[in-house]
Amino acid sequence: MTPDSALVSEIVPSPSHNERRDGAKPELLILHYTGMQTGEAAIQRLTDPASEVSAHYVVEEDGRIVQLVPEARRAWHAGVSSWAGRGDVNSRSIGIEIVNPGHEFGYRPFPTAQVSAVIELCRDCVTRWSIAPHSILGHSDIAPDRKEDPGELFPWDQLFLAGVGHWTEPVVAPSGRFLTLGDRGQPVEAYQGLLAAYGYDQKIDGTFDEATRLNTLAFQRHFRPSRLDGVADMGSIATLHRLLITRPSAS
Repeated sequence: MTPDSALVSEIVPSPSHNERRDGAKPELLILHYTGMQTGEAAIQRLTDPASEVSAHYVVEEDGRIVQLVPEARRAWHAGVSSWAGRGDVNSRSIGIEIVNPGHEFGYRPFPTAQVSAVIELCRDCVTRWSIAPHSILGHSDIAPDRKEDPGELFPWDQLFLAGVGHWTEPVVAPSGRFLTLGDRGQPVEAYQGLLAAYGYDQKIDGTFDEATRLNTLAFQRHFRPSRLDGVADMGSIATLHRLLITRPSAS
């Protein structure tokens, strides 16, 4: 195995990968946190045949980049997930694990050296595979019912300022109408349509159910991290609308 990127410091091969299905190529870049107490423990798990999980890259807190799976292969990082109406995210993505203990073991801000390395690695992958800015996502975006990584402390805004990903300054609306669990009707249906249009796996039926709440929470973790309540207030809705109108039309 040879590194796909000149940024790679070390190769630690993982056995957990297979062919991308139906000739798929990477069109999504999925960012995770490792959610384990150390980077070493995370790499051990990602390379253990019994775990049946892997990723293409691990970015250590000091900025070192370890490659585990060739980009041409299908790493097993996304699990049951969906984006833009399509499943099997593993076949059409590159997975980057970012060392951080996560919410279970003492979630903390991501060090500057690590963020810089993530930015450079994302740039490299995006250039190599022509991945669109709005296709750089968090694990929680594609699996909101199971995952919350890389979480609300991940600096998506810094990535955007460095030319990586899609972002808009969150809209703050201190008051006004909001939608929440149990609400029904056309306003809910319209809001669900916005979530689905951006790519979230959202049924449009006019009922603000648990799935809608989890999608809202995932959206907030990524795009409005100052508010994590799963409630679609006017600020969250306006932020989502801004993202839709600023997203390139072509994938």
